[in-house]
Amino acid sequence: MNYAVTGATGKLGRLVVEELLKTQPPEKIVAVVRDAEKAADLAARGPQVRVASYDDPPALEAALSGVDKVLLVSGSEVGKRIPQHKNVIDAAKSAGVKHLIYTSAPKATTSALVLAPEHKATEEYLAASGLPYTVLRDGWYTENYVRTAETAKQTGTIVAAAGDGRVASAGRADYAAAAATVLLGDGHEGKVYELSGDYAWDFNELAAALTELLGKPITYQPVDGAALIEILTGAGVPGPGAEFAAALDANIAAGLLGETSGDLSRLIGRPTTPFKEGLRAALGG
Repeated sequence: MNYAVTGATGKLGRLVVEELLKTQPPEKIVAVVRDAEKAADLAARGPQVRVASYDDPPALEAALSGVDKVLLVSGSEVGKRIPQHKNVIDAAKSAGVKHLIYTSAPKATTSALVLAPEHKATEEYLAASGLPYTVLRDGWYTENYVRTAETAKQTGTIVAAAGDGRVASAGRADYAAAAATVLLGDGHEGKVYELSGDYAWDFNELAAALTELLGKPITYQPVDGAALIEILTGAGVPGPGAEFAAALDANIAAGLLGETSGDLSRLIGRPTTPFKEGLRAALGG
């Protein structure tokens, strides 16, 4: 059995390759990357490194040749994901891949989450493709709050428009372990997993955690969306980026990232990494 991971030099893809290397012969692992130089360390450990961007269908088909199972790690270019993901799905089908696993977003086909539309379109295309597939609807990463921590260390505050909303985050390593479990296991075809941390924290708890981890008092300053956009643009964040941040915070306030399904801990066979522990590791503590 040969396994491929797309985006294998990205933050999640690399961790999935690391998980596979724990139990699989390196030559059975295909790391699909855009830049071979960034994968030099992986190549040195034995996996096959094949170069293909999500925008290059012929290269993708060649990269997936001889692969039995592939993990499609969703692209990072918002606005380009739908055609890019379709390219990977089409290439997998042409290459004879037997099972495709896709990293999506929470409740992608029904959620108002600002990130959901591109994932919804991808899931629908995948379902119509005829490929056996599994959807991993990854929730929020604890590591997403490293930048928040860095800002809070300077200012003493967390400014957000998330209200009393909660976030059921987990570390990327937990999500990577789940992806590897599905890649290596049987009986996952046709299933959709809603992945999240075991506990949903709020921003007051985030402030308390950072107070302990940073060794200085940190407070949460809730604001409304318009105020957040003004603050961010005043700090040099481009308008679209500020609007996206405000929309995401509104989603959090509405509870769209706060559900705890238990799917992630069941797949990895252990509790998810506690939020504060994951944040400490992400901060290098």
